[in-house]
Amino acid sequence: MGDKLINKVATGVAWSVAEKLCSMLLQMVVSIVVARLLAPEDFGVMAILTFFTAVALVVVDSGFSQTLLRKKEPTKDDYKSVFLFNVVVSVVLYILFVALSPLLSYYYNLAVISKLAPVLFLLLPINALGIIQNTKLSREFRFGLLSRINFASSLVAGVVAIVVAVCGGGVWALVAQRLAQMTTRSALLWWLGEWRGEGSFSGRAWRDMAPFSFRLMSTDVVSAIYNNVAQLFIGKVYSTNTLGYFNQAQKIKDLTVQSAVQSVQSVTYPALAKIKEDGAKFAESYRKVLLINIFVMAPVAVGMSAVAEPLFRVLLGERWMPTVPYFEVIALAGLFYPLAMVAYNVLKVHSNGAIIFRLELLKKAIMTAVLALTIPHSTMAIAYGLVAMTAVEFVVNFAATRVYTQLSWWQMLRTLLPSLLLTAMMYVAVKAVGYYSADFAPIWQLLLQVATGIVVYLLGAWVCRMEAFKEFAKTIKGVLKR
Repeated sequence: MGDKLINKVATGVAWSVAEKLCSMLLQMVVSIVVARLLAPEDFGVMAILTFFTAVALVVVDSGFSQTLLRKKEPTKDDYKSVFLFNVVVSVVLYILFVALSPLLSYYYNLAVISKLAPVLFLLLPINALGIIQNTKLSREFRFGLLSRINFASSLVAGVVAIVVAVCGGGVWALVAQRLAQMTTRSALLWWLGEWRGEGSFSGRAWRDMAPFSFRLMSTDVVSAIYNNVAQLFIGKVYSTNTLGYFNQAQKIKDLTVQSAVQSVQSVTYPALAKIKEDGAKFAESYRKVLLINIFVMAPVAVGMSAVAEPLFRVLLGERWMPTVPYFEVIALAGLFYPLAMVAYNVLKVHSNGAIIFRLELLKKAIMTAVLALTIPHSTMAIAYGLVAMTAVEFVVNFAATRVYTQLSWWQMLRTLLPSLLLTAMMYVAVKAVGYYSADFAPIWQLLLQVATGIVVYLLGAWVCRMEAFKEFAKTIKGVLKR
């Protein structure tokens, strides 16, 4: 990877991480305020609808944005063809989902679903309007602008959600938050982006891109279904209250894990695509992305699990304490999910999409078996099953990348093991401090545990002269200098 590209990637990641960090803190504040004003059942209802929006948003994009990122020189007709396709599909899905919402209300015995659906599903056409603008800015590595747009959208959405919640809007606060975020983001993308709909629809251009795009879409649809399908069963087999607790655990985990994954993934995919022909450079860049990912995300994921009890007492209060056992387990998904997504990027860069779809079928067959075993047992069993699947996903994805890269299993293990061992040491230290500070006020116990975790981890990395620590420090220094 040339110095110029490294600079672009490092700067892009820095902007993206900075935005995600600010957005994460903002969303955490909003989530705390809203969670204290709403009932767990409100979050349960929203979680059911989130399943359908997650799947629909993938179908609206249909993998074309990734195809445009990978394409060497997309034409104006390429952009216009994808844009019109996105808009038409979004309108069709909106009409379909609104028409089916009464059946969903009947199935869950929740009349409010049919009232929420016509408003919430407006997300689909609104999102479709901004896909091409976002893709073009990503191709141009303008991640600073994208970061500012995303943060502004989160800020507006947070203010709207709090206002509606304070006014007694209940679950409508969550709906308003999603709509405000998506509307603001699409509006800003059109205002600040440079594409103005140039070009014409070209059936030939669309057909050329469709095979790879639809393979990616098939993969992403299957992933979206399985990432959210547990919510459907928990809401039906158990209760919307239980689903609310479970969903809150996932949401708080995602504030950190998904934010980090999206930051790295959005930047590394176009960067890796530019050097895919140089096998040695590609393998080393791939290894270093894994190296820094595990160094940063392992202590975050395991640390959140270790401090779960005082964290929830301080942030959400006693009403949400039933969420703690779920969160202690679900937070561990942050260990391997980011790594799985990096490997997935490698597959998107090198493959024609067919292998990705076959791998997803394999992983989802395993996931089906896991869900079949865990759903009848308990929600805790479901949580353990979901975490186990993140490890399986990484192993399967990495095994598939061996066809395209020179990075071996042994190199991968040597890359990950030091950070994992140091994280285990940190976990023991944090839990020990928690045990001996159990009589402290929750805020002091939390601060003491967090401080212990940071000191043990960074001091251990420095004393052991870990490669990951050196690479991370070098990247940070370079970004700050620029």
